[in-house]
Order: sequence, then structure tokens, then C-alpha cells
Amino acid sequence: MKGEIQNEVEYCIRMFSSQKGCTIEELNVQFDHVHLLIMVPPKVSISDLLGILKGRTAIRVFNKFKHLKEKPYWGNHLWSKGYCVDTVGLDTEMIKRYVKYQEKKDKREEK
Repeated sequence: MKGEIQNEVEYCIRMFSSQKGCTIEELNVQFDHVHLLIMVPPKVSISDLLGILKGRTAIRVFNKFKHLKEKPYWGNHLWSKGYCVDTVGLDTEMIKRYVKYQEKKDKREEK
């Protein structure tokens, strides 16, 4: 995801997270995945939140960028079925730095 698509994905994640009362600490939308550090209220189910973020974002992105559905590698799917979730405690600042600078690290490793 690059350019306008990347911007739309980031906007959607921020908007839908806010609607559920969540606070984004760090967000890094990369070419083929997203790193997200988010504070989620105890009353919000993680699986429900990720379903909303992934589902509603996909709908908005495919409606706005209709050409994506035409590509065989996109089909009607923007996201993979799974996700990885972990809790953060004492290492919050380290995780924030990891998410924030992951894209730079990946680019250095590609060279």
C-alpha cells in the first residue's frame, strides 16, 4: 500500500479506532502489512475491533479505489484472515520505536 491507498488505510484505521474509544500510539502502514500500537478500552473485544478495522477499511478502500478489485492478487480481499496481537506493559516505549521505525529498517535490509 503506497500513496493514496496508504493514506486512506491510515485514515480509516484512525477513524474507526477512535469510534471505538481506542487511542493509537503508533501506526505504520507498509506496502504489504500494518504495524499498530493501540490502547484498547477493556470493554472492547480485540477480535471485534480488528474485524471492524479490517472489514470497514477494506470496504472503503475498494469503494474508493475500484481498480484494485480488477487485479488478480487483490480479488475481493485487502487483508489476510489472521492477525497478531500481543499485550504491552513495561516495554511500551521500545514497541513504539519498533512500530515507528520498522519501515526504515525494512528498507535498509532490502538494500
